[in-house]
Amino acid sequence: MYLDAVRERNEVQTTEAAPAPSHFSRWQDFPVSRLSHHGDSCCEIARHWILAMDLAQLGGGDRLSGPRWLRARYEWGPSPWPMHWCELVERKVIDCGAHSALAHEAFIARGVSAFRAQFVQRYSADAQAQWRAKWAADQVSDHWIGDDVIYHEGNAILVESNEVKLWDSSGGCWLNPRQTRGYGSLAAVRLVIEPDQASSASIRWGEHRIRPNCWHQLE
Repeated sequence: MYLDAVRERNEVQTTEAAPAPSHFSRWQDFPVSRLSHHGDSCCEIARHWILAMDLAQLGGGDRLSGPRWLRARYEWGPSPWPMHWCELVERKVIDCGAHSALAHEAFIARGVSAFRAQFVQRYSADAQAQWRAKWAADQVSDHWIGDDVIYHEGNAILVESNEVKLWDSSGGCWLNPRQTRGYGSLAAVRLVIEPDQASSASIRWGEHRIRPNCWHQLE
């Protein structure tokens, strides 16, 4: 995730943004992580390599399936930002922002209607303390860790005209819309819909109705 994300929060505009609960208000207008491009062949070759690998791993299978190979290739952990495509392919460990960015590119290249997704998840104090120590050891910002929740990035794909599935690109799994309690559960979700992407007034995820570009708190 960007270290200077707070300064770049205006990249993503919210529409009728609902007030965020105080315990994660710091991420109310937080932008999704975006990979940088040197504008040269180094990054273009790296990007095409990722997309070619995804098609090879898909092997003619369902294009709506999650790109689990990315999680197998790249371990989840601290990674510095900004990050360029040519730097990313050489890494063994990347954070959720990079995982989400890669999965999004893979879905789009397959011809899938996909959006970036932002999550707030519940985790224990012990888990957060371990992550703080790990990120500190790598001298990487731990801005994604809150008091009793964390900020996380994933993906959303349209499976019907106004229905999505949510993909945890770092975990390599689909999220369950019914799991809103307990360790790792979602406290809130936001779907980041770019201006050039068509969208309905609300998008359905399970029984939840989510307005584009607005935090939706799960009960």
